[in-house]
Amino acid sequence: MTQDTATSVLVAGSGIAGCAAAILLAKAGVAVDIVESQPREHATGSGITLQGNALRVLAQLGVWDEVTEHGYGFDTLGIRAPDDNGTLIVEMPDAKTGGPDLPATMGMERPVLAAILRDAADLAGVKSRFSTEVTAFVQDSDGVDVEFSDGSHGRYDVVIGADGVKSATRRALGIDVEPAPTGMGIWRVLCSRPASITRTDLYYGGVGYIAGYCPTGEDSMYAYIVEDAQDRSGLSDVERLEIMRSLAEHYHGPWDDIRALITDAARINYTWFESHLLEEPWNRGRVVLIGDAAHVCPPTLAQGGAQALEDAAVLAELLVSMPVGDELWRTFHDRRLPRAGAVVNGSLQLGQWMLDNDPAADVPGLMGRIAALVSAPA
Repeated sequence: MTQDTATSVLVAGSGIAGCAAAILLAKAGVAVDIVESQPREHATGSGITLQGNALRVLAQLGVWDEVTEHGYGFDTLGIRAPDDNGTLIVEMPDAKTGGPDLPATMGMERPVLAAILRDAADLAGVKSRFSTEVTAFVQDSDGVDVEFSDGSHGRYDVVIGADGVKSATRRALGIDVEPAPTGMGIWRVLCSRPASITRTDLYYGGVGYIAGYCPTGEDSMYAYIVEDAQDRSGLSDVERLEIMRSLAEHYHGPWDDIRALITDAARINYTWFESHLLEEPWNRGRVVLIGDAAHVCPPTLAQGGAQALEDAAVLAELLVSMPVGDELWRTFHDRRLPRAGAVVNGSLQLGQWMLDNDPAADVPGLMGRIAALVSAPA
């Protein structure tokens, strides 16, 4: 750290972005507190697909051994036809956006990744409080005074809002940005991993826009089918199970093995694709937003987690090397907004091409451009 850099930071949110920022700052000697509104064990979602540029940051965090122990890495991508056999059309090397020494892709269960990062934050010296929220903050030119739901208060040089897509920090800053649906909904199921699945295969078309799967461990995986967004909120557990199994019947190859494992409605979830992109600035004074609080994209490029991790890494780097002020925030936005914005817009474009059934869609070209972009240092 240099003179006038941040020495105390509060992180609101203990998800991927929040924990990553906290770990890197604490390792650099910054005093870091995390507050999380949910209990420590709470983690939503099924599986997550982490591209190489996400793995690059996880290695930087010092959790690579744990990630490789509990995740499932692979270097190829398959494209299959939505026909009676699930015919493999092509198997191709996937882009190694994190460099040659890392897998192209790693699948993990989201709760497992959350536990790894929260434990790493503890080891780095971060002080974490769960079931605790920021209730108010007031900032001046030198810092931010914060009040918490447990009645305590603190003062920090910087507050990082990493509190997700429905960010309370964003609302408290008066930023009127909310995610908008993109027109697609996704069914996801967690189940054990059949031996036939050792990478992600994608099926374009059929009863859904995309069907695919991703191994997340030696005996775990998640599978998904993307459809038109529908109100599925009133379904019973039995109905959810029946619909997921019915959709899965239209896909074959390894899907025939998956379908036999879709037996537990509690492991099925349905959400709509949503998106937002906060234009510059992501900060108001000494309070800054990162991760889903600043940008959300549909998972068509599997870059949401990666962009959150990159936000955290870049912000931590700047906070320990530059005085807190206008130049730091300009540098942060110059490095993050164009890159995150390109990912959000590219993810939306891929989805829109599918919604429109656009015959002129250049999917390989777009995916290649994004892969080249995120392969470069953040």
